[in-house]
Amino acid sequence: MEMNISVFGGAQPRPDSPEYEEARLLGGLLAQRGHTVLTGGYIGVMEAVSRGASEAGGHVIGVTCEDIEAWRTVTANAWVKEERRRKTLLERMQAIIEDCDAAIAMPGGLGTLAEISVMWNLMAVESLPRRPLILVGAGWKSTLDQFFASFESYMPFHQRDDLMFAEDVKEAVVSLDSLLVG
Repeated sequence: MEMNISVFGGAQPRPDSPEYEEARLLGGLLAQRGHTVLTGGYIGVMEAVSRGASEAGGHVIGVTCEDIEAWRTVTANAWVKEERRRKTLLERMQAIIEDCDAAIAMPGGLGTLAEISVMWNLMAVESLPRRPLILVGAGWKSTLDQFFASFESYMPFHQRDDLMFAEDVKEAVVSLDSLLVG
């Protein structure tokens, strides 16, 4: 089953870094399965995923916005095949979250955390139908384990079940594949 897969991740990884290559691998693995990849459309993880998907013959959607381009001199990366422009950062985030059938979060910073949190919260309040939200890397697992431990009375167990964790991109794609078969 072909799906639209949003990938969240930081803008920091540069070409040829291990983080960039891991994200590039993810894009390729998703495209090989016939999935369309949606990203924020710019640099770092977004560029790497777009590049990997494009090199594997996949369709790449980049959701860009005026807010980011006013803040940082950047345009859509070269591997974006379809650019969807939005005015604000919030409109951009909404499009990336609402237009996907599943999302995978790579390591990242504040923006990536915001994307995970908004998507997770929208599912928790049933404003967004539940869909896979897979977080890649030990950093997300340890961060959220600490969050759950520190705020356990605020976090019903069923909301925790909306998150899946994967050690690396290969495990994330296997998890996604198993959800499609199962």
